[in-house]
Order: sequence, then structure tokens, then C-alpha cells
Amino acid sequence: MSRFWIGVASAEHVRRGSAGGFMQLCHGKAAPLRRIAPGDGVVYYSPSEAFGARDGYSSLTAVGWVRAGDAYDVDCGNGFRPHRRDVDWWDARETPIRPLLDALDFTRGQRNWGYRLRFGVFEISERDYRTITEAMGAAGLTPAGSAPPPPR
Repeated sequence: MSRFWIGVASAEHVRRGSAGGFMQLCHGKAAPLRRIAPGDGVVYYSPSEAFGARDGYSSLTAVGWVRAGDAYDVDCGNGFRPHRRDVDWWDARETPIRPLLDALDFTRGQRNWGYRLRFGVFEISERDYRTITEAMGAAGLTPAGSAPPPPR
């Protein structure tokens, strides 16, 4: 059974990962990726356009399905070996999150809705995943090689 997740990273980092067909969480830590399995749905939220910036970007920036296979590490040089998972990213438009706050289970009625995002990754409901994919113009898509979520 598929699970659904939101990961947090700057938009520039998300774009780099989606162009490369991978995801990376919490500065490359392995533990968060162990919770995520092949066939799970993933959405990225980007609080900023650039890493470390305080530009108020606050948008949903990528959506896709986790591919088969385990997490792996990559040598990026200078001793940095982040862990990654392969993802089939959909063609979707980056979408501000604020218009969706009242429609999402994890934000509705929450004055401090951004608190959960501080942890870098958390599970969301299938309903929220579908609401987000629809807002991003990716509703109903299933990338090649990925299993669709089971009907409910």
C-alpha cells in the first residue's frame, strides 16, 4: 500500500533533484529515506527559492512516485556523500501553498501550519496528495514504471 510524503528543500535543490531523477532529504541523511518505499508518492515543499534565503517562496515544487530500489549514497566530493532515492517526477507547475491551506488536512485550522515542515519530511494523507497534485496540474498522472496508489 502506497504512502504519501512531503519533503522540504529549497526550490533550487528540488529542481536539481527532479532534473536528475532523484530525491534527497535533510541534507542527505539516510534515515528519512528509509521510511519512504518504492511506489510511495512524494511532494516537495520549498520555503525558499535558494538554499538559506528568506525570500518567502513558500511553494509546492515537485511531485512524483518513488522508483523501485533502495536508497543509495553518492560521492559529491569534499567528503559529502548524500543519500538519495530515485523518483519518477511528473511534469507539474510549481504552486504557492497558501491558497491550499484550508483544503489540506495537515494545515487546515492550524495557525502554525509550517511547524511540521521544520522536520524535513512527514507523511500526509492520500487526500492531501491528490489535492496537491490537482493544484499542480498533475492530477491523474502516473509516471512510467510507477504503480498508481490503490483505490480507496
